[in-house]
Amino acid sequence: MTSVTPPTTAGHATQDFITSSEDHGAHNYHPLPVVVATAEGAWMTDVEGRRYLDMLAGYSALNFGHGNRRLIEAAKEQLERVTLTSRAFHHDRFAAFCTELAELCGMEMVLPMNTGAEAVETAVKTARKWGYRVKGVPDGRARIVVASDNFHGRTTTIVSFSTDEEARADFGPYTPGFDIVPYGDLDALRATVTDETVAVLLEPIQGEAGVLVPPPGYLAGVRELTRERNVLFIADEIQSGLGRTGRTFACEHEGVVPDMYVLGKALGGGVVPVSAVVSSKAVLGVFRPGEHGSTFGGNPLACAVALEVIAMLRTGEFQERAAELGEHLHAELGLLAGTGKVTEVRGRGLWAGVDIDPSYGTGREISEKLMDRGVLVKDTHGSTIRIAPPLVISKDDLDWGLDQLRAVLGA
Repeated sequence: MTSVTPPTTAGHATQDFITSSEDHGAHNYHPLPVVVATAEGAWMTDVEGRRYLDMLAGYSALNFGHGNRRLIEAAKEQLERVTLTSRAFHHDRFAAFCTELAELCGMEMVLPMNTGAEAVETAVKTARKWGYRVKGVPDGRARIVVASDNFHGRTTTIVSFSTDEEARADFGPYTPGFDIVPYGDLDALRATVTDETVAVLLEPIQGEAGVLVPPPGYLAGVRELTRERNVLFIADEIQSGLGRTGRTFACEHEGVVPDMYVLGKALGGGVVPVSAVVSSKAVLGVFRPGEHGSTFGGNPLACAVALEVIAMLRTGEFQERAAELGEHLHAELGLLAGTGKVTEVRGRGLWAGVDIDPSYGTGREISEKLMDRGVLVKDTHGSTIRIAPPLVISKDDLDWGLDQLRAVLGA
């Protein structure tokens, strides 16, 4: 392991980049004051040569690390052949992508898109169409149940069922047709589902909310209830899926198979945006040509990279690594919780939400102090930081990153 502790004051090059970004880029993000120039594995290097351990992994988009050679080579090979045909024509990577992703999920059909938000929108449209065509819900009456504190994206429809006012305020009028229940509350869900409910849309673990894990048996209960009421169970595994929690899908921890997976982020390996809705023929078969689509969805470059991601996941090595290192991560964070400087730790696999005692600083302040020591994480909701390193991180590097957290907290 090689580590560099950056100075606390950004250099001129860094500040110049940041100033220019703020002058010409819309202020829809508040990034940490670091300007990354190169990256490899679990490490990133800024424009002034300072190295940082990436403990966020692009919110799980970089599960396989920066510049993963298998993924880069797959992309380079495809770049020399064909990158885009639109869906007006077939291309020679599409069938394999759909077939192999469906097999990985234990499903039958795939509808590819680009971003996670597009995939969630596609899932919403699918559920509504299925509700009208198959379940027989009266036209315009379909309802979807979601959980409070959810994060499924930022389109106008998705923020319509968000409970985060920062994401929602000033973007109305809002899309109707959604019922919000407390996350993890099976009784509230049961009381809300009606004959007009077409789907329950949930994150098996809520990432943006602070890596919230539902109570044991909750997902299994949702699965049982949705079967009883002829309602689709849609699992948004955009962040939690594809190895992050120590299983291919977080739903597997409760032995649950939903009616539909919504996938993204790691599916593109951090190389290209790739997302997909994966389900049965009975569900995705409701679509007919012209009813939904995307020019870039399922393009040859995306399919080539995603096929390599699928091949890597088939070995099980990344899931096993996330489980083993995740057990170590949570054991170490548990010791920090015992000091009183960390008030709660949640998560599964190589994914943790860490609540810092507010007397030691906000999540943003802790993130900045960690950045000064060469570790990059991201805050959420007050004094919570999220830890989600690439699954390829070494144990030594993980321990070094945790040492920096201890140093920041004086533990």
